[in-house]
Amino acid sequence: MQTKSEHTKHYILEIVAPIFNKNGYAATSMSEITNATRLTKGAIYGNFKNKEELAIAAFKFNVKSLMSRISSHLKLSNSPLQKLFLITDFYRNYYDYSKQLGGCPVINVGVDANNQNSLLLKNVRIVIERIQDKVATIVEEGIEAGEISTEVNAMQFAKRLDTMIQGAIFMTYTMDDEFYLKDTMNQLDQIIHNNIKA
Repeated sequence: MQTKSEHTKHYILEIVAPIFNKNGYAATSMSEITNATRLTKGAIYGNFKNKEELAIAAFKFNVKSLMSRISSHLKLSNSPLQKLFLITDFYRNYYDYSKQLGGCPVINVGVDANNQNSLLLKNVRIVIERIQDKVATIVEEGIEAGEISTEVNAMQFAKRLDTMIQGAIFMTYTMDDEFYLKDTMNQLDQIIHNNIKA
């Protein structure tokens, strides 16, 4: 059971995570945070040391929500090869889901933090590496199971897949058109089927 302090922290993050994600670190003011949460500045700073700590916690909150959604989708199959198709299946419908988060946290915060906040950027890089490691592990398991070609470089494929997905997300949001995500996921399915499958 959550303590009162944990409950308040969770409440704050639930409210401010989409705001930080949508507006960016610099453009999110403390008055906007206090108005949205209906809490005083003192109550916010009683739970988070400063705005930077709150922004990092908000990013992690959004990423945790995203990762748990992907993880539960991947549980639909035990086959490593099928898991790769489940990744593309998840991202095919990512636009609607990520709008609830205020956009894609990895792209939004990554672009926003790149020239603004090195600590936030470091957290984004950690998440990207975690995602790529997870995909590389799935590929390695697929090679061991004989489902994925032994010719495949697991990390190289993981980076390529992630690059294509992130690029498609960026274009979908920029153009407000799901075509980019859906078409890229179809291309990735063809790559998995033609070049990755054993």
